[in-house]
Amino acid sequence: MENNKLESTFVEFQYGNQKVKIETNKIARQATSAVVVTIGDLVVLTTVVAKKEADPNKDFFPLAVFYQEKFYATGRIPGGFFKREARPTERETLTSRLIDRPIRPMFPDHFKNEVQIFCTVMSSDKKQNPDIAAMIGVSAALSISGTPFDGPMGAARVGFVDGEYILNPSFEELDDSFLDMVVAGTDEAVLMVESEAKELNEDLMLGAVLFGHQEMKPVINACNELKAKVGNEMWEIEVIDNSDKFYNELEHNFKEQITEAFKVSNKSKRNDAIKVIRDSIKEKYDDLDDIEMVKLLAECKKLEKNIVRGNILNNKPRIDGRDLDTVRPIFVETNILPGAHGSSLFTRGETQAIVVATLGSSRDAQRIESIEGEGTDNFMLHYNFPAYSVGEIGMPMGPKRREIGHGNLAKRAIKAVLPDLDEFGYTMRVVSEITESNGSSSMASVCGTSLSLMDAGVPISNPVAGIAMGLIKEGDNFAVLTDILGDEDHLGDMDFKVAGTESGITALQMDIKISGINESIMETALIKAKVARNHILSIMNDAISQPKELSENAPAMKSFMIDKEKIKEIIGKGGAVIKSMQEKTGATVDVSDDGMVSVFGQNQSAMKDCIKIIEEILEEPELNKIYKGKVVKIVEFGAFVNILPGKDGLLHISEISNERTENVNDVLEEGQEIDVKLIGFDRGKMKLSIKALTQAEE
Repeated sequence: MENNKLESTFVEFQYGNQKVKIETNKIARQATSAVVVTIGDLVVLTTVVAKKEADPNKDFFPLAVFYQEKFYATGRIPGGFFKREARPTERETLTSRLIDRPIRPMFPDHFKNEVQIFCTVMSSDKKQNPDIAAMIGVSAALSISGTPFDGPMGAARVGFVDGEYILNPSFEELDDSFLDMVVAGTDEAVLMVESEAKELNEDLMLGAVLFGHQEMKPVINACNELKAKVGNEMWEIEVIDNSDKFYNELEHNFKEQITEAFKVSNKSKRNDAIKVIRDSIKEKYDDLDDIEMVKLLAECKKLEKNIVRGNILNNKPRIDGRDLDTVRPIFVETNILPGAHGSSLFTRGETQAIVVATLGSSRDAQRIESIEGEGTDNFMLHYNFPAYSVGEIGMPMGPKRREIGHGNLAKRAIKAVLPDLDEFGYTMRVVSEITESNGSSSMASVCGTSLSLMDAGVPISNPVAGIAMGLIKEGDNFAVLTDILGDEDHLGDMDFKVAGTESGITALQMDIKISGINESIMETALIKAKVARNHILSIMNDAISQPKELSENAPAMKSFMIDKEKIKEIIGKGGAVIKSMQEKTGATVDVSDDGMVSVFGQNQSAMKDCIKIIEEILEEPELNKIYKGKVVKIVEFGAFVNILPGKDGLLHISEISNERTENVNDVLEEGQEIDVKLIGFDRGKMKLSIKALTQAEE
């Protein structure tokens, strides 16, 4: 029988305890390159489309990475009204960033061609995160694309369980792991690190990075093997060197002015001074066409970069006059917003964040739908970066990738110190509003989140602080900078963010703009970051060192177990009882099938009032006990009186008074509150009496 299957070019290799297959020339053959990565039941298609001609008007590298998960990958249909995948989920956005960050610096500076990458999860086993498979696919696809990609790149996830590092742990293994770290790099150096940890020390974190870098070597070897099999030729990219044409003239005429401008410590005034210089440069070269002007300004930025970097490497003061290790002045305030549950103002130099914590019930938890299934998230951290924080005008268009990424980094830094959900019970939402920005607003958000949660009374185990480190490297000469400014981040070679407690690191993120860094640089950065982190923590502790008590105005929650047979009494027919108590008190009540009752009130009083009603519902009527009841119905032979929620008893006409009562309506009316005594039970029904009260008094 004739074989009608398409042939493919592929390589297979063992990666930890899994076999990986990378194949090409079968799917999406009209793309510049495309590969399919298969790991067990996990299948990820990666496509690369790159233009062979660059846009001469662009002075940046137009790279776009899109990671997407299809619900059919696990045999699921999306929920909601529209039964198709819509806007990217937070995980898809974060994974797109995770892929973009290490590959971007692997293209040469002169490469300005448009490149678009799609990673599509087409099949999943629900046991592992598809992000590593996607990163492997991107590395392989770029390696065979012909573009000037300085790869291949390897990627690995590292866990830490029972004192041992583990490679590419599953979701189940990560539940028991003290670490979730993704490392990307080339054969020689590390390019990117993204991690969260449960207060691990610097040595263990550095060891994890080195472990991941060592274990990813089979990925790099496999990509090289595939590249050799495919045999695609590298593109010939025209390199236009304008340095001789513009750089020397700019350096001769404007170096002194630019050097003086970068001595202005205030960001706004410094930007104004640099703008004046750039305007004078444009005026001097006003005869250039648009394309040549773009090239001129690129050389101007190159000169600015070299001046700042040269000053640092020559041990001159940094832009704002600091040495390499000094943290900018820090100011901390809490409880700045009287209407919020918890709030803080964290200011470090010209970076400032107002961070607000709000407590809610389990109903307020974020519902999450992914290809693995549905779930909830009881801790949300939202980071907002309005244009005014950098003195610009901009429309509020919702969170972009950067804002989602910064919020997620701060969230991962805090997760390790949060209280146990079963014991604490609250849903927590933190919002970080960046009101000023000049370097590492994400780490300011970490500090502000820790402060606002303690101000709200959340019993976090330890305060958390974060610091951003930078790097200037030329050849073997390098300088590691503590608490970098925005300009130092832009002109430097590394953004190395470390967050943690006094006990250890809770989150680490590293992005490299050069071909990679070695163990010595990472170790230096970690040691300096620890010193800076402890310095910040000491200032934070002066403002608030432990969580406050929940105030009367703060939300209150209590959970307790009841007998399963009592559930129907709390809910009532058609939910009437539970609706009534919620309307009366303003509290919300959740009752689970196993008998767990959770009561949430916007304040302590609402919660206590609701619990009192529930206790009355659960209370068993007690013989000879006096109750304050309410007449709910009058009949010819007496009245029915409600003495407990959902529990009515009969007040017979003969028990109303010592005197003979001819007509019940003459002495009682519906809605009237009266004191009655429970005098007995008749076939399970309660018998009440007013007469017994008067007899007892006599």
